[in-house]
Amino acid sequence: MAPRPYWKGYLKLSLVACPVSVFTATSSSERVSFRQINRKTGNRLRQQLVDDETREVVDAADKVKGYEVDKGVYIQVEDEEIEALEIESNHTIDIDSFVPRAQIDERYLDSTYYIAPNDQVGREAFGVIREAMRGKDMVALGRIVLAKRERVIALQPWENGLLGTTLRYAYEVRNASEYFDEIPTAKIPKDMLQLAEHILESKAGDFDPASFVDRYEEAVVEMLKHKQAGAPVSKQKPAQPASNVVNLMDALKRSIAAEKGSAKAASAKKNKGKGKSEDLRRQPQFKFPIEGGKAKQPKAASAPASSGKAKPKRKTA
Repeated sequence: MAPRPYWKGYLKLSLVACPVSVFTATSSSERVSFRQINRKTGNRLRQQLVDDETREVVDAADKVKGYEVDKGVYIQVEDEEIEALEIESNHTIDIDSFVPRAQIDERYLDSTYYIAPNDQVGREAFGVIREAMRGKDMVALGRIVLAKRERVIALQPWENGLLGTTLRYAYEVRNASEYFDEIPTAKIPKDMLQLAEHILESKAGDFDPASFVDRYEEAVVEMLKHKQAGAPVSKQKPAQPASNVVNLMDALKRSIAAEKGSAKAASAKKNKGKGKSEDLRRQPQFKFPIEGGKAKQPKAASAPASSGKAKPKRKTA
């Protein structure tokens, strides 16, 4: 089944416009999720809205938004009043300007979306806008209304479509100097720096998101499988790691030795393979198998079609 668009409207560049659909590029629905249930009956719990003063249950029809102007004093705002605030970006992504991708501070990047043309007629105009950006290695900045808030969105070519990334406003990004100004500037000894660089080089590789393992998700799934099979589950919290950096030079040397040992152990473990316990093999079959979040393996690594794309640079606040 084709995914449902999150937003539908028009992409506009000057007098050129085409109908487009916006889809969320990420999803967390594959993760293990829990329901609130009654410990005694095992039945699912439902939440109710309760008046803070009278403690009486409030019907959904009586729920309304309120903006607090004084202690306990609110201005009531109806949904229709908010929806009536028509601005052009409600239905149109109007491209305001083009900027080099490298100039966008990474702290401003928020959520990602896929943008595709809606119909055959609009594909040509969509392709013209996309290829014009690809040739200049630029991203387009426009505005879009998502979840009743206007957001700045950066558009860049991505395969045959566009990747849209909403940007935070300046007031949403905290000043880094508030956190870093008190960190003293220290002169790092050359031999220590060389050891640290050696550790970095030993861990160097290519970016591959498929290699990231959600270890917490895996632990939750294993715990649920044990409980489903009737096996006991530990409630003992793991001990917190203690800080052991007494002599930094010695710690760096031990880190290098540990890296070598880990590499050998990983190789041996890979050759040996993992076996499943008898308890889990006898796991009863339920309607909903416990799997948890797993990365969908694409046929080929997805990457922007443009070549030589500049890597974003970090800016100081």
